[in-house]
Amino acid sequence: MDPDAVAKAFVEHYYTTFDMDRSGLSNLYQDNSMLTFEGQKIQGNANIVAKLVSLPFTQCKHTITTVDCQPSGPAAGMLVFVSGTLQLAGEQHGLKFSQMFHLMPTPQGSFYVFNDIFRLNYA
Repeated sequence: MDPDAVAKAFVEHYYTTFDMDRSGLSNLYQDNSMLTFEGQKIQGNANIVAKLVSLPFTQCKHTITTVDCQPSGPAAGMLVFVSGTLQLAGEQHGLKFSQMFHLMPTPQGSFYVFNDIFRLNYA
């Protein structure tokens, strides 16, 4: 398994799904998953997806600038750190963001998001 290839594929899938239909992200989280979104902690698949779906915009487009990854621990997890720009429909300027994912393997051979931390980067 090439960690960089896994991270790249995950990031592409995550942000494509987010931009098209945020409810489709539910298969990436489990009941023990946690999201910290701009400082607000949310735990559990249903609560995380409810938060993402309730964000006050209907259309957006992520442009990824960097993807860094590292193997994480004896359970074969992976840390994925993403930076980029979020463009909201009707807005002239994009918003810079960073997001960290802690991916954990599933028995089926894929990964789920155990931890997810999102921040807008104000400059």
